[in-house]
Amino acid sequence: MMRLNLLIDEFEGLLHIILKDLKAYYFKPPNISWGILFPLVLALAFTLKSPMASRELAPGLVATAALFGTTSMEAIVVTFEKRVKALERLIMAPISLLTLLIAKILGGVIFGFMISSIMVMISILILNCSIMDPILFLTALLLTLFALSSLGALIAFSVKEVFEAQTLSNYFRFPMLFLSGVFLPVNSMPLPLQIVAWIFPLTYSVEAFKISMSGLSTSTYPTIDLLVLLGYSLLLTYLSLIAIRKSLK
Repeated sequence: MMRLNLLIDEFEGLLHIILKDLKAYYFKPPNISWGILFPLVLALAFTLKSPMASRELAPGLVATAALFGTTSMEAIVVTFEKRVKALERLIMAPISLLTLLIAKILGGVIFGFMISSIMVMISILILNCSIMDPILFLTALLLTLFALSSLGALIAFSVKEVFEAQTLSNYFRFPMLFLSGVFLPVNSMPLPLQIVAWIFPLTYSVEAFKISMSGLSTSTYPTIDLLVLLGYSLLLTYLSLIAIRKSLK
């Protein structure tokens, strides 16, 4: 009975933190517009250069929306709460550090899912794309969001200031954006860049989205893409938990 009560307390704490973060930080018009406009501006630039390739950009657009929808706010939320001592009050709450971390990650996942869903609707309505394998697409999207949100949490818990988190995030985001097959197929890149591309989790996201949205054959198998994304999710969550514990010392 005591263990059940503890689990209920952990779950209630998790929900309260998620709802607080979504209301206080994520669901603000500037944040929503940034998560949508940035991928669209990049897509417009490439579409103007090659109008016939606009449909092929759809999987990359969804991946880009997921990337910026999670990491942009995730890093800011955590570092801001660290600075104003709000995170210390959460740590003192009767919940475990893992529950606190999962709550922060899920806040980014939910916001990223909303931004990505808007991008999916734009791709379907404007670019005339379709989702041929909904189960694969949804699974890949959720794993992508969790992995990227975990990356944002790791960055945020590893620095002290908001500008440090933003700068460090860009060191990961922009290489992923241009080397993960969003705008240029990975197998068309020089070999050294291909090796770097396959290190990034977003590469496997784009590959899975391509298969589920267009049915095109890619350089990987969907099962491999999902397993790699799952591995990144677990690894980055574990590293984030270590970063929290180090920040408390």
